[in-house]
Amino acid sequence: MRCTRLPQAAFDTLTAGAKVLEADSHGAKVYLLADGNILKLFRRKRLFSSALLRPYSARFIANAQRLRQLGVPTLKVLQHYRMGKPGMTAVLYEPLPGRNLRQLMDTADFTWQQSLEPLIALIRRLHRSGVYFRSLHLGNVIVTPEGELGLIDMADMSFTRGPLSKRLIKRNLEHFSRYLEREHLTACFPLAELNRALLK
Repeated sequence: MRCTRLPQAAFDTLTAGAKVLEADSHGAKVYLLADGNILKLFRRKRLFSSALLRPYSARFIANAQRLRQLGVPTLKVLQHYRMGKPGMTAVLYEPLPGRNLRQLMDTADFTWQQSLEPLIALIRRLHRSGVYFRSLHLGNVIVTPEGELGLIDMADMSFTRGPLSKRLIKRNLEHFSRYLEREHLTACFPLAELNRALLK
């Protein structure tokens, strides 16, 4: 997708009335726009890095395209922007409809007895397709209105030529386990069952 320049005035118009969904020490990172679309900003963290040649935003877009090719529901990229500040780019996209598993866990009728198998099937499919998703966690797995599982926030994703090795699968599950610990979800998630299914 062609990267077009987004002048400050156009950025201000685009984000007028927007809700900031995520921010860091540099400022807002993710905006929910008035029309329901999302604008995600990407900043190059170091002066000299691989992002100089291939911005993180370009990887984000490429990863979304790869997931779609694999038949995994994900967001729809609408526009790729180059911002006025050096090293800053942005992606405008249509979010994937649905709610994430973290949100659904808090609903009265949710049980892992029904939801674990589809999650295992999705992760197994990713691993067999050579997808290493470092940011795999319950907040990034969306249950669509059709009942399918899809993925969002896939900037931190890489692909291997063949299925993931056992070592990479274990590392991926360790990232997932640390997420559960940070969110204090270990007691309410069947991690042992997930690990058994994916490591056998």
